[in-house]
Amino acid sequence: MLGSTHGTLTTDSRRARVIACGEQPSPVVHGRPADVDDLDVSGRPLYAGVPDLDRFFRPESLAVIGASDAEGRPNTGITRQLLAWAERVGARLHPVHPTREAVFGIPCFPSVADLPEQIDLAVLLVADPLPVVEQLAEAKVKFAVAFASGFAETGEAGAEAQARLAAAVRRSGLRLLGPNTNLNAFENFREDLDGPAIALITQSGHQGRPVFALQELGIRLSHWAPTGNEADLETADFISYFSERPEVGAIACYVEGLKDGRSFLLAADRAARRGVPVVAVKVGRTETGARTAASHTGKLTGADAVVDAVMRQYGVIRVDGLDQLQDTSALLARARRPLADGVAVYSISGGTGAHFADLATEAGLNLPQLSAGKQDELHQWIPDYLNVANPIDSGGHPVGDWRGRKIIDAILADPAVGVLVCPITGPFPPMSDKLAQDLVDAAEQTDKLVCVIWGSPVGTETAYRETLLGSSRVATFRTFANCVTAVRAHLDHARFTASYRSPFDEAPRTPSPSFRKARALMRPGQALSEHAAKLLLRAYGIRVPREQLVTSAAAAVRAAGLVGYPVVMKASGGEIAHKTELGLVKIGLTSASQVRDAYRELTDIARYEGVDLDGVLVCQMVERGVEMVVGVTHDDLFGPTVTVGLGGVLVEVLQDTAVRVPPFGEVQARDMLTELRGRALLDGVRGRPPADLDALVEVVMRVQRMALELGDELAELDINPLMVLPRGQGAVALDALAVCGPGPDGRHGTDTDVNQPPF
Repeated sequence: MLGSTHGTLTTDSRRARVIACGEQPSPVVHGRPADVDDLDVSGRPLYAGVPDLDRFFRPESLAVIGASDAEGRPNTGITRQLLAWAERVGARLHPVHPTREAVFGIPCFPSVADLPEQIDLAVLLVADPLPVVEQLAEAKVKFAVAFASGFAETGEAGAEAQARLAAAVRRSGLRLLGPNTNLNAFENFREDLDGPAIALITQSGHQGRPVFALQELGIRLSHWAPTGNEADLETADFISYFSERPEVGAIACYVEGLKDGRSFLLAADRAARRGVPVVAVKVGRTETGARTAASHTGKLTGADAVVDAVMRQYGVIRVDGLDQLQDTSALLARARRPLADGVAVYSISGGTGAHFADLATEAGLNLPQLSAGKQDELHQWIPDYLNVANPIDSGGHPVGDWRGRKIIDAILADPAVGVLVCPITGPFPPMSDKLAQDLVDAAEQTDKLVCVIWGSPVGTETAYRETLLGSSRVATFRTFANCVTAVRAHLDHARFTASYRSPFDEAPRTPSPSFRKARALMRPGQALSEHAAKLLLRAYGIRVPREQLVTSAAAAVRAAGLVGYPVVMKASGGEIAHKTELGLVKIGLTSASQVRDAYRELTDIARYEGVDLDGVLVCQMVERGVEMVVGVTHDDLFGPTVTVGLGGVLVEVLQDTAVRVPPFGEVQARDMLTELRGRALLDGVRGRPPADLDALVEVVMRVQRMALELGDELAELDINPLMVLPRGQGAVALDALAVCGPGPDGRHGTDTDVNQPPF
């Protein structure tokens, strides 16, 4: 584990703190010391090694601690299953029990120390694995599995017990799966299936059953990692390992909580670099789901909006249901890279085609209209009165003879079509049998994806069970919705990986010149005044209006003359979060008398409200532009996050924002803008000019750099509004709020700082 149990590094471990305070870093990256190039400017790792889990999944020697063959004992059933599994994988199994001479006829050893050879994997069938872990360390065992429950999933006392177990594992040098795990890793995997496989990771064993059952439909499964409480080995370790396995075509995950945010980012990055799809159900979209997940696994679920953003950022496909997990994983494991993003819908019914086309279009799939020439070609075999523009309606009869294959081949030959979807809402033999066979035969002759939706609720038909499921080249679904979800994931993932560049390769490793300027402004444990917050922005090159901080009415008049009328006047103090609501903002002031009156009114309101001021800001008035918000907050799991969205006084009502976790590149910053519902405002509406998107993106990138360098010292930043001016004119931070985190020793600020009221 890196840093705290929430997955974020402590302030002292950050690179910025190391450089500023002269401390020596000593982080560890997945079991090996990290050199300086392994850390970004915040002190977080840029690299995670891939654990060598070959001997876990395929051990040569296996010890079962607490083995039993006594009837009625739980350990007996587990021992029997492990015996069968060891035989399948070719492992030598050694039972260990202090009072038995043999178990199932195999000689039993009284202790770990008495084992006759080096052990690859030890399975612990004991209530308290801690003493055994220490014995395994002395015997230099590589891997262990702890089934025992009663750890972090049970509350504070269990969490403390798990922490002791995790510490012992770190000292031992072995790698541990569990505790609170099960036998899923030792299931009977079918060896007669070929083609790319699905590797499965689950934190609740039962939730992986639907994916495991795909083997009965002819879809290969290569591994199952039931991670349990993740005292040591975690979801990220298995994602990294599976991403390197040549037989793995996709990774399916059921995740209740992530142990370490940065480890997950690095693992997802590894999968993205290699083009291996990761499909995940992540529990915790609702407060109830998050609370249940935490009580089950003892891990922090994390703010769901951030988790969602992280998955998009690294190309992880998030789905909601286990049926979607199995269907999407199955498609992505076996589908080849698409040659085009166009989806053609072919059916025997106009109603069926129209229904599916509606769902597909609403989901964002591209259903291109076929060319006039292609439509003429199809009308050789399909009556002229039927629509073949896309969706293509055959009317039914042509699928029963030689014309059916001609139609399918013609559609697949269109260069705009990358995916053919044929919904068959119910069986109608013999034509449906012929249609299914034609689709399978065509799929074998093309590099394009062929999908079939078999809508019959029975599912015992020969065309479905034998013809469609017997083909590794046809993706077969039972529902329209799952087909749409899987096809969209396939096309989206292909686009994502084609242009993916790892943000860790270009992440800053040393502080910028802005860092020391900014750090001098920080006041541990305090909120900065608007004036101080804007100084922080200026330190990172973010433009603010012309303005002056004044402490008298006369100075305000002089400042207005220098800034230029009209001006805005605002009270500036560290404890003012919502100035507008308190009447502490005056806009459109055009004369010296208005400035004097405004100064007196602002200071009177502040005294009445008991608000301490460091002065009054006299600011340039900037009117023409789109009001946006750019900010920084801290997530307990992933650390600093950067948010951009529509700003202004209605920001909390609109809640139109996009989030990313640093590090990220300019492409991701621009992608954030495309996620906004109000994106059109930036392009110019109702005669307004387009906004300066380049300037907005630059602000986002500079704020990200600030978040990385200041890390825990900057608890919160809110630039609202950031006025994005017309194209080519830049962006101006009209207001800013900054909250400092505690200092490196946990201290808070004193009264002698930039926020101290001068009057």
